[in-house]
Amino acid sequence: MKATIDKEKCVACGACVDACPQGAITVDEEIATVDDRCNLCGLCVDACPEEAIGLPEVRGPKTEGIDAYRGVWVAGEVDGGGVHPVTHELLGAGRRLADKLGVELAVVLMGQGLAAGARDLIGCGADRVYVVEHPGLVPFTDEVHAKVLVELIQAKRPEILLAGATATGRSYIPRVAAALRTGLTADCTGLDIGEDRLLYQTRPAFGGNVMATIICPNRRPQMATVRPRVMRKPGFDSGRQGVVEPFTPGPAALASRVKVISSVKDAQDTTPLTEADVVVTGGRGLQKAENFKLVRELALLVNGAVGASRSVVDEGWMPYSHQVGQTGKTVSPKLYMACGVSGAIQHVVGMQGAEIIVAVNKDPHAPIFDVADYGVVADLFEFLPALTKKIREERGEG
Repeated sequence: MKATIDKEKCVACGACVDACPQGAITVDEEIATVDDRCNLCGLCVDACPEEAIGLPEVRGPKTEGIDAYRGVWVAGEVDGGGVHPVTHELLGAGRRLADKLGVELAVVLMGQGLAAGARDLIGCGADRVYVVEHPGLVPFTDEVHAKVLVELIQAKRPEILLAGATATGRSYIPRVAAALRTGLTADCTGLDIGEDRLLYQTRPAFGGNVMATIICPNRRPQMATVRPRVMRKPGFDSGRQGVVEPFTPGPAALASRVKVISSVKDAQDTTPLTEADVVVTGGRGLQKAENFKLVRELALLVNGAVGASRSVVDEGWMPYSHQVGQTGKTVSPKLYMACGVSGAIQHVVGMQGAEIIVAVNKDPHAPIFDVADYGVVADLFEFLPALTKKIREERGEG
């Protein structure tokens, strides 16, 4: 399927050609033509001054009993026995959506020893917490978690399901969407309820150059994942009341073909990237892997984390766990310092939520300065050692 051209309205102005990121439109002297490279992004529709371009309506079969689906759910994530911070972040977004719809907000927790975590989630805004406890849910496997969540959704029928775009969420939430034959929008940066009561899911597209808003009108639940540190955590109310409801899945859901032999965490000498209040990131301007010692030294000094741009990770200078950006981690620290980072849009979408952004780059025209609160036009090989030395002197460390 591809965009359609109204022959009566088209004046062959060429505005659509400039707008199409796929190069799928050509124009002769009389009319525009769309080829099979079209992926229905809709940019040509917005660009056409004559309103001569349209998109075909794509609608699949409706979920049976779609009007009976009610409620907003958060797929809770358990990390090392505790509730992962992304679950609390999603509660804030879920609470806002549930209030707009006038429905209940629920969280699903799967694992063992979850009683304390369930009570905490109620204090953070949940009306109900579904607790699924079974030895087969520890350690995590995407196969079992997906089957259990599908069974619970089929039994309770929520209209919206939110999950974290973490390694865990990315591994099993697509399985859930596929099993339920519903849509899933990944890495959302914005969520809202429209006048039609649908979930409007906004996420970067085309390498971050376009913000796409997606809806799922005919299938339920409407599903979206959100990266950690994108949404803000709600406050805690110790007096808030809610319901903790146990759920027992069937034996088939707990059966697994996978056995986890061991789990290995990436060893870091600095604060984990998504938990740090200060992130010091190095880019290609560091020139080689050995020079990352300048970034690491500063990060250790301020109890921060070391970040890296994608180009640096691709070069093998830093492991992927340090990558900040659209294909890496999203961070929103109090202070983000970008050293030798050019500022491509793919990197910016991963750090633009920081409270204060400082850029260090010897190129005064680097795009990173467009998003920085403070810019330092300097050679980072001179600036970073001088800054580190000054901090040590102020602390009396010599």
